[in-house]
Amino acid sequence: MSSVPEHTPISTNRWSLAGTTALVTGGSKGIGYAIVEELARLGSAVHTCARSQADLEKCLQQWRDSKLKVTGSVCDVSSPSEREKLMATVKSQFDGKLNILGRRSTNRRTVEQTMEDFKLLISTNLESAFHLSQLAYPLLRACGGGSIVFVTSICGFISIDNLSVYSSTKGAMNQLARNLACEWAKDNIRTNSVAPGYIRTPLNGFLVQDEEFVARENHRVPLGRWGKPEDVAGVAAFLCLPSSGYVNGQTIVVDGGRIVNGNH
Repeated sequence: MSSVPEHTPISTNRWSLAGTTALVTGGSKGIGYAIVEELARLGSAVHTCARSQADLEKCLQQWRDSKLKVTGSVCDVSSPSEREKLMATVKSQFDGKLNILGRRSTNRRTVEQTMEDFKLLISTNLESAFHLSQLAYPLLRACGGGSIVFVTSICGFISIDNLSVYSSTKGAMNQLARNLACEWAKDNIRTNSVAPGYIRTPLNGFLVQDEEFVARENHRVPLGRWGKPEDVAGVAAFLCLPSSGYVNGQTIVVDGGRIVNGNH
């Protein structure tokens, strides 16, 4: 009768991504940028994409100056054909193998949303997460396993004014992560989500200018502040590390305690 040791020896590379490859979408700004940098500093070779060639090239130059292994290409992830082109680029660049897939609106009342708004948000968020996961699957499996991390939102758990469609896509992404976590576990592919609260990013720039709104939200956050992109990037990177190898199908909320605080 065989037995399994109670304590597995800790490998020296449990907190390193050296030798791994990663694809991070939307890496030229905000949370995506911070995730690219976090993974690269942990040793991963990262490919990222953005819709703007100028924004992307500016970031790539910064990463080259920092001696980080980051490449990039232009892609609008709301387009199926561009998603396929992106994955073909990644497949070629990383010799058919990929260890990490990281997937990163309109703010109107529901009655003001058009079907075009709805379709754009569905394709940009939920559809692209599903399709990119499909395309990445054979590359992840070729490595003997890997990690998928979706960046969603606390909107997937609570109601926030004027974000009904956006929130629906984020909640669906959390559920997609849970399903893939079960379906692809046999291939040693883990799938998790990170759900940020309000983060100081260019996307939220117009909100930051509203001092009353910021003060109200800070009051709702036990830590008393909005998050920074690196607050989210650290958690996303952890979910890619060998040290998180038993974390699967989870949504980790990064919001300073905002959604568990009863003081609304």
